[in-house]
Amino acid sequence: MTTDVVVHADPHLLAQAAAARLIVKMIDAQASRGLVSIVLTGGRVAKAIYEAVATNPARDAVDWSRVELWWGDERFLPSGDPERNETQARQALLDKVPLNPDRVHPMPPSDGPDGADPELAAARYASVLARAAAPTSAELPYFDVVLLGVGEDGHVASLFPEHPAAYESRPVSAVRGSPKPPPVRTTLTRTALNTAEELWLIAAGPDKAKAVGMALAGAGPVQVPAAGVSGVTKTVWLLDRAAATEVPLKSRALR
Repeated sequence: MTTDVVVHADPHLLAQAAAARLIVKMIDAQASRGLVSIVLTGGRVAKAIYEAVATNPARDAVDWSRVELWWGDERFLPSGDPERNETQARQALLDKVPLNPDRVHPMPPSDGPDGADPELAAARYASVLARAAAPTSAELPYFDVVLLGVGEDGHVASLFPEHPAAYESRPVSAVRGSPKPPPVRTTLTRTALNTAEELWLIAAGPDKAKAVGMALAGAGPVQVPAAGVSGVTKTVWLLDRAAATEVPLKSRALR
């Protein structure tokens, strides 16, 4: 497994470059496997990346009918709530490309078939993953790329430092009492995230610098969850200069 740290001048260039990288990855995966499977994330930078994909002319080289989409975590809110990661992704990109709706797999909302029970919702999503499982796995499909934002405290998905979900071994976990609102969520765990061929960690802004530096310095995976996730073949850190200030210069590839 290799780890690359790529630093861009500002958040705008970071989003544009990440979008271009994602399009290339999707095209390459479809050329080799016929299908590409992406795990989406939420947040400001993620939204900017999705918007950049939507406006990039190269997006038309992707066969969107053969794109499988999953989510790394979700805020346990009603369907269509503007705070849901699904809603953000649909508005920024998904509603603008010809996806096969059967290949779009959002995490259950709080007004879904399991009602307001996040544990049942997490179990439901685990069963959806298992039905799409790769031949080499009894529980999980093949993930070409997992996208993850990095929080100021080093959290990824909805795995927060020292929080029970950070210790979870099942592929999907409910989260109660999240230190970041809303308090109830569902999330993929490290068990699931670490099966991806490539895992991309995305961070912009000075408030992320300490967490990024600690993760790359080898902090504990429970204390700094970003330190505990990696791709099977490649881990890529996509940063702007402000988020990279505590990363040694020798570790950076500047763009």
